[in-house]
Amino acid sequence: MRGVTAGSESVLQLLPMVFADPGEARARADHVLHTDPSPLHASVAHQVLGIWQRDFGDLKIALRHLRRARDLAARAESAEREADVLATLGVALVHAGRTRQGLASFEQGVARGSGHTRARVLYRRAYVWWVLGHHRESLEDVRRALPVLRHADDGIWTARALTLRATVHLAQGAVDRAVADFTAAERLWETTGQEHDKADAVESRGLAAFRSGDIPAALRLLDEAEERYGKLGTPTFMLSIRRCEVLMAAGLAPEALAEADTAIALLDRMGGQSTRKAELLLAAARAARSAGDPETAIARAAHAVRLFAGQRRTWWETHARLVLIEARTAAGRGSRRMVADAAAVAERLASFGSPAAPEASLLAGRIALALGRTDEAERHLAVAARSRHAGPPPARVTGWAAQALRARAAGSGRGVLEACRRGLAVLDDHRMTLGASELRARATAQGAELAALAQEASLVNGGPRRLLEWSERWRATVLSAPPARPPADPVLLGSLTAYREIAARAGEARREGRPVPALDREQRRLEREIRSRTHHMRGDGPGGGDRFDAGRLLDRLGEALLVELAVVDGQVHILLCGQGRVRRFPGGRLAEAVAEAEHVQAGLRRLAHPGGEARLPLVEAAGRRLQELLLGGAVPHLGSGPVVIVPPGALHRVPWALLPALRERVLSVSPSAGSWLRARETEPPPGGRHVLVRGPGLATGGAEVPELADRYGTAKVLEGEAAQVPQVLEDLDGAALAHLAAHGTFRADSPLFSALRMADGPLIVHDFERLARSPYRIILSSCDTARLASVGADELLGLVTALLPLGTAGVVASSAPVNDAAVVPLMLALHKGLDAGLSLAEALRDARAAQPGDPVHQATGWAFAAFGAA
Repeated sequence: MRGVTAGSESVLQLLPMVFADPGEARARADHVLHTDPSPLHASVAHQVLGIWQRDFGDLKIALRHLRRARDLAARAESAEREADVLATLGVALVHAGRTRQGLASFEQGVARGSGHTRARVLYRRAYVWWVLGHHRESLEDVRRALPVLRHADDGIWTARALTLRATVHLAQGAVDRAVADFTAAERLWETTGQEHDKADAVESRGLAAFRSGDIPAALRLLDEAEERYGKLGTPTFMLSIRRCEVLMAAGLAPEALAEADTAIALLDRMGGQSTRKAELLLAAARAARSAGDPETAIARAAHAVRLFAGQRRTWWETHARLVLIEARTAAGRGSRRMVADAAAVAERLASFGSPAAPEASLLAGRIALALGRTDEAERHLAVAARSRHAGPPPARVTGWAAQALRARAAGSGRGVLEACRRGLAVLDDHRMTLGASELRARATAQGAELAALAQEASLVNGGPRRLLEWSERWRATVLSAPPARPPADPVLLGSLTAYREIAARAGEARREGRPVPALDREQRRLEREIRSRTHHMRGDGPGGGDRFDAGRLLDRLGEALLVELAVVDGQVHILLCGQGRVRRFPGGRLAEAVAEAEHVQAGLRRLAHPGGEARLPLVEAAGRRLQELLLGGAVPHLGSGPVVIVPPGALHRVPWALLPALRERVLSVSPSAGSWLRARETEPPPGGRHVLVRGPGLATGGAEVPELADRYGTAKVLEGEAAQVPQVLEDLDGAALAHLAAHGTFRADSPLFSALRMADGPLIVHDFERLARSPYRIILSSCDTARLASVGADELLGLVTALLPLGTAGVVASSAPVNDAAVVPLMLALHKGLDAGLSLAEALRDARAAQPGDPVHQATGWAFAAFGAA
């Protein structure tokens, strides 16, 4: 092989090469061993192969190579060579879970080496101390090594030592120190050809961005690091662990769990490091706990605890025990013993200087409160509450949650509300740094407990108006400010174009009964890429969007009434707003209402097709039960004017026009009172452009569109090949009214990929978010266009909620499958009303009344709702 000679210098260059070009270094080391090398050169080659196997391959093979390298170094009578190999072997032994043997190898290495070599040994021992969670010892070894490395003008190892020190600082919560070290290290890396180390530096910057609260930057940097590692062909287990942390902070716990489990399976197949497996199990346990899967969290955390204990990694073991106790508590296994266990974990974490210590104290306090041990709970909660004034957002939120629980235990409703207000303000600032609407929605889950505590306190100690204000405080917050517009990113735009092409081909193949797995896989890959790119977008920063003002709402309602359904501890409370006041009426249990709504949806699906007429009485009976559960005693007070319904996320699929008290009135629906108010105050665009779009494959061929074109005369009509996504988006931007007759597809697994079918493929929610201003009024005349996914605390993601913050004041859409033929007369009647100057809600009421009285047409009318206030 070219480039490898018998000279000591060239062989020794293989060691830095293993982190610059791992595959080439491995090939050259193999070549050296086939050239009858001296013991010294053979020692280097085996060390290179051992490093490669340790970091990218099989740990058992790595140990064989490294022991052989050590023995050959001793035969070569080179103390410096032997010291260097002993350090590499020590790292491998610790990663294999043989901590005592690994530390003993380091002791020998420090004793055998001197000067520059000893400094490199100390750096690697510092790394091992970090792996073991011994942060003070790690910093001490770095302190001893750095001056020697700098004096030797060793840029590579100095940069490694600075990167390690920064990583330890992050583990201790010292973000500013970490950023300074990462910055200094990166300047040094730019002077070298160490591509693997450069990728590691980018990964480390991603971790620092995350600790600073900048999730979009963290995701972007971790993706960049993964791309760099991919070019080198190296596994990315540590990166997977870090990405899991970031995904969980963004509210994407299921994705984090999938990432961790995939990495664990790959590591097991490779026979890789047991230390990394333990860390991945801990990441998986945290993700499962956040995803609401306590049994999986218990299994993963218990396995991690056993591995960490066997590896003598006390810092890590203690963090795993915290997750194990949290998961057991979530599974309903609280006990006095668990209070003591959580307190012991908190004390140990505090001794380590871990930022997770307040979380453990909060857990101990929660368990004690649940057991009625208020004095003991107060001790633990007081400790946790100290974190509310400093540290990263999650730590401060933990502190305010503890303070709220203290106030509740002391009977101070005012104290509860103040702590919840302060804690949610911290989360607002954090949430608004996120540009992607999906991340903003999912991040609200972190504030769910604070919002629930505030609602409970408002119910007990305040009037209906205060309950309304706190119900609005953490509901549909994504709609309070538009998402960051996707940048003019050629990669993102290219991915969206490719996605449309692949999705169109895959959809056609499925419709013809010949699914193509390769197309499905490519579609999923492109979806991941698009989501990843949009997650990189950063928001405008602090400020939670518009603040809800109950007085302003009551002023703007006029003759209308708004019914907001608040849920406290599973019970529905009906807040009737209007005529200058807010009144409260008791409702039913949320779980019963959700079950009835599912029965109604099943009935509407049957009624959408001929032969389902027998279901009509059952559907109407379910509507009466829903009215009793969700409107209750408020019905006699509804008057005869317009009504706005604001349901919680769990009830977004209720067909409100089915309820007897709402059937014949002007009715609109809104995700929150605040979003209705913003829609009410949205001005229509100048010019009054109308756009009519007819997509392919409709059973009726979109028969209403030609008639609507005649009605409006100057409307822009896009149909056939003209109905392609780029042209549709161009014409929708800033329109006064848009009517889209196109097949709708709702994606519960990924709601922002819910779509309308155009000539060139799907028009997805991500496409709508690129509009400068979405149409003032938009009518979606196909099935399921109003279906939404409930995520976070009480957030909804889908087509309708994507349009409302982008300038749309009103949407008509369906929450159920509908009969295509019955839709046509309903839409024509709807537009007749709009042309006469009615609002969407008024026109839809009249359109329902104008339909034939048969079950199919009745069900079609019930399935559609007017959202917003236009």
